[in-house]
Amino acid sequence: NIPFYFVKTFKDPAKHEPQQLKIIQEHAPDVIGLARYMKILTKDFISGAGCPIVNIHHSFLPSFVGARPYEMAYERGVKLIGATSHFVIPALDQGPIIEQGTVSVTHAQSAEDYVSLGRDVESQALSRAIHAHIHRRVFLNGNKTVVFSASPGSYASERMG
Repeated sequence: NIPFYFVKTFKDPAKHEPQQLKIIQEHAPDVIGLARYMKILTKDFISGAGCPIVNIHHSFLPSFVGARPYEMAYERGVKLIGATSHFVIPALDQGPIIEQGTVSVTHAQSAEDYVSLGRDVESQALSRAIHAHIHRRVFLNGNKTVVFSASPGSYASERMG
């Protein structure tokens, strides 16, 4: 019974952000998680959301920018791929880092394997970041975060740390 909304986005954020903010303000979430949202959020949107916004992206920025970072990593023969989850601020992908994850890759894997492994590590890093935030284990310290480990028995999965 979770509601779903589709808001068409445009190059000009003034054409879609007000409708998005209306939905967000109606539901008053504690946190917003972004995944594959390929738009830059405006300062007004970030402040108008009324809660922290957490983003996930591949750790290759700025090395492998664009829509095909895992394929580019494959072409370069990298041995480690990963993801970074951070709070959203008006500067693109510059917010305080909450969580990161990595996975080793080898020459025996395909570009499709890189994509699959990358997406998996992205979802894990985003999940851990939101989990830490909602359990009040993330504190801002200037442009950095302090993330405390979960107390024993206070989280449902060992993987949430």
